[in-house]
Amino acid sequence: MPKIVLPFQKSKLEKRISASSLLPQLPSALREVAMQRDYLLDYLQLIPINEIGIPAYYPKLLKEMEKLTWRNVIYPIEGGLFVHIYPDPTSERDFYIPIEPSLALELDEIMRKVDNKLLGMAEEIGGAEEEKRKEMYLKCLDRICTTARGRVGQSDKILVTPKEMEGLKYLILRDKAGLGVLQPFLFDPYIEDISCSGVGHVFIEHRIFRSLKSPLVFPSLDDLDDFVIWLGERIKKPVTVRYPIVDAMLPDGSRLNIVYGRDIARRGSNFTIRKFSRIPYSIIELIEFGTLDYVMAAYLWLVIEEGMNVFIAGTTASGKTTTLNALTTFIPPDAKIVSIEETPELHTPHKNWIQEVVREMARREKSGEISMFDLLKAALRQRPDIIIIGEIRGREGSIAFQAMQVGHGVMSTFHAGSMQKLIQRLTGEPINVPRPFVDNLDVVVIQAAVRGPDGRTVRRIISINEIVDYDPSDKTFLFIEAFRWRAEDDTFEFPGHMNSHVMERKVATRRGIPSSNRKLIYSELERRARILEKLHKRGVKGYVQLFQVLTEAKKQGLI
Repeated sequence: MPKIVLPFQKSKLEKRISASSLLPQLPSALREVAMQRDYLLDYLQLIPINEIGIPAYYPKLLKEMEKLTWRNVIYPIEGGLFVHIYPDPTSERDFYIPIEPSLALELDEIMRKVDNKLLGMAEEIGGAEEEKRKEMYLKCLDRICTTARGRVGQSDKILVTPKEMEGLKYLILRDKAGLGVLQPFLFDPYIEDISCSGVGHVFIEHRIFRSLKSPLVFPSLDDLDDFVIWLGERIKKPVTVRYPIVDAMLPDGSRLNIVYGRDIARRGSNFTIRKFSRIPYSIIELIEFGTLDYVMAAYLWLVIEEGMNVFIAGTTASGKTTTLNALTTFIPPDAKIVSIEETPELHTPHKNWIQEVVREMARREKSGEISMFDLLKAALRQRPDIIIIGEIRGREGSIAFQAMQVGHGVMSTFHAGSMQKLIQRLTGEPINVPRPFVDNLDVVVIQAAVRGPDGRTVRRIISINEIVDYDPSDKTFLFIEAFRWRAEDDTFEFPGHMNSHVMERKVATRRGIPSSNRKLIYSELERRARILEKLHKRGVKGYVQLFQVLTEAKKQGLI
């Protein structure tokens, strides 16, 4: 099983500085929370402040903090916990340290005694309803331990200090009702990925601070194997030598992948948890991040509002789903939406939204499975205005293009790094979309994780493409690059200005603009870009907030 290996030396948990000496040195915000949370103060007394300095405390992280050169930051997460981004000048990765009530305490021996006593209460705990299991664990702990010295002689309760009791309660809930040492990572909304690639550290991909290493370490292959077996049992999808790969969804919506066994994973068993934000980024926040600019957002606004078919394409971890979620605020507020996906990742603020997810059965029981193909066929009978597909990978692609052909708007993500690769995958196995159908797709957004001018990895829309036509004689497609990213200065060009097939031939037509005045659509495009810029300057940038403002503007006939 894993061990916690902190980046500062200590033979035992000895405080380097007294609380009375430390508190006056802390910034007021950090001092206030440290006085409210004893375990945070205990942790601050352990770290080598003379080496790294006093951490800065932020109640909320900001995107611009990614530019910090010395990252010594503490911030709160769910569950009443805190995280310390601990600087490591000797490594390319800083440390990500969850500050837990048990961290500064020696509880291993007490916990072993508590576990032994809990065994005698297993039937009682197991008989409790799932939603009351946590409450039952805490009641059992109160019967096992006490903080009152006078009562110890009258019972066989374990005497503990109030701090130890708090730490035990935390560990009981974390390890018995949660995902154990991984639970703090699931509490952090700033984490994107949690990965263990073998023996050694568990690594974190952070929304602000990017790649970090946690103090969670697997010392040996046996420890790692034991943990992934426990993890599979905890989520009720056990891994075995015969079935060594598991994909599962955690209760918070995160996606877990486990690969078990040294014969197929040469560095040992491994696992990855991909987390998803409960509230998506808005399109204005993506503009803030530099993913696209106001004009590109306005273009996509018009395209989506008029029911065009749009794919967000890119390679793994390029931000496709993030962008797709952000774009849903541009779908008309009265639209009926059906979303279809393998793992619930999609969000939309609309009320008339049917969210459907595939159903997987046990490995030997395939008859009850409901696939993406099945759900998409059912969606066509639900009369949606827009169908959103988590990702097209197989034969459901052919049904999606049939839906486009009969007038349903379709939005989806797609794994391809260029237009050429996208067309190859669409028309090849196993998707097999007939080539004459492909030009039903109006717009393809290509997104990628790229190096910015400062060397950092950033996510950018590198092009927005319009599929114009298919030539059956030579089996080729004509497409126009409406927008492109300039790597040299991290800006965007609009080669489609006054030359956009989608804007002039499709959007303008649907908006009732006569063919003789098609160029007027560019004035509307510029107006919408200015609207987004003004909203941004006024502080309107949250996902729900932006949708509410756009909905009200539509009611008033302003857009």
